[in-house]
Amino acid sequence: MADLTALLAQAHAFANQDPDVDTAAELRACIARAETGDTEATADLGERFADRLRFGTAGLRGRIEGGTNRMNRVVVMQAAWGLGQYVKAGGMGVEASRGVVIAFDGRRLSRQFAEDTAAVLAAMGVPCHLFPEVVPTPVCAFAVSHLGAAAGVMVTASHNPPQDNGYKVYQATGGQIITPHDTNIARWIEQAPAIDAMPRTTSFEAAKSGLRHVIPASLTTTYLDGVAAGCVHPGATTAHPLSLVYTAMHGVGHACVERALRRAGVQGLAVVASQTEPDGAFPTVAFPNPEEPGAMDRALALAAEVDAALILANDPDADRLAVGVRDGDAYRMLTGNDVGAL
Repeated sequence: MADLTALLAQAHAFANQDPDVDTAAELRACIARAETGDTEATADLGERFADRLRFGTAGLRGRIEGGTNRMNRVVVMQAAWGLGQYVKAGGMGVEASRGVVIAFDGRRLSRQFAEDTAAVLAAMGVPCHLFPEVVPTPVCAFAVSHLGAAAGVMVTASHNPPQDNGYKVYQATGGQIITPHDTNIARWIEQAPAIDAMPRTTSFEAAKSGLRHVIPASLTTTYLDGVAAGCVHPGATTAHPLSLVYTAMHGVGHACVERALRRAGVQGLAVVASQTEPDGAFPTVAFPNPEEPGAMDRALALAAEVDAALILANDPDADRLAVGVRDGDAYRMLTGNDVGAL
């Protein structure tokens, strides 16, 4: 009984500091059920507070719900505070004055998590370079090195289920953090104060003090220039026209991928229209991962309709690529090893 009392007290305290009305409300509903003796709700509550959501080389990733072991605004702001402290301490090997790049995808609360990160970092005196709209993860990584930033944050849960979100961190090189950065940042996060004791700066105040910078659209163009420069066979698609189908899987890859393919001379491009726009609910797929059964059904059907030679698909944050090729009268999805060899 004492353990349940302590758990309920911890849950109430968390709900009271959560600035998001939705996650706070669903947590309070779970607390109310547990207080009536609902064993399922009690077990759920226990799991939510059994630990802190682990921060590793993939950053954070989990279900959007209230609790220390879930993704929510409290956990994100404490992660931002830990990252800020690590950057200010010189942990990334460069000066904190270089700032942190912040980007986000189209999942639920992604933009809010990005803004919360900026609010916390700016209050710590760390400059923030924010993308104003959704971008693919590779563009965020490119921005870190291109702008000479100390670190980068990409708010995304990649190809996880719709109810999840996540928080990827990049080091000054533009590469995703590796050990010991992950464990060192995690130690700082464990020291983060409660949200009501954590300074945060409004976007207006941060911009006025030179701590908030909006990344211009020209940076994505520069990224695409680099993509074009890396083309192995420039002009090949003009000499040998290529018909292909592309799906963004309700993620953020479409705009960049179409621009890249058009610049490469691809004329016969057909896109899965119902999966083109970013949508964190992923309404046409059970699981937004091109490798999952059924996820490619619409792309395969369109490829057969337009007689495409090639199928390309990204995961929701566009840092994974799935490839399908014609195999007789049907199509065969290549394995990761196949794509890697190519």
